[in-house]
Amino acid sequence: MEQQKVEVLSTVRVNKASDLYKIVDSLNRTLKEQDLMFGLALDQKNEEKMVFTIYRT
Repeated sequence: MEQQKVEVLSTVRVNKASDLYKIVDSLNRTLKEQDLMFGLALDQKNEEKMVFTIYRT
C-alpha cells in the first residue's frame, strides 16, 4: 500500500472564531481537485487562537 505524502505549505495562527470551520470546509470541497487540503485546530498554547494550515496532498 502506497502512503500519501502530505506537505505543509503554510501555517498561520488566527483569533478564534466560531465560523472559521465553514471557510475551511468550503476550501476543502472546492480545491481538493487541485491537491490542496486545509486544516483548522485550536492552538495548544493559547485557547483564544486557532491554527490554520494549508497542505499539498
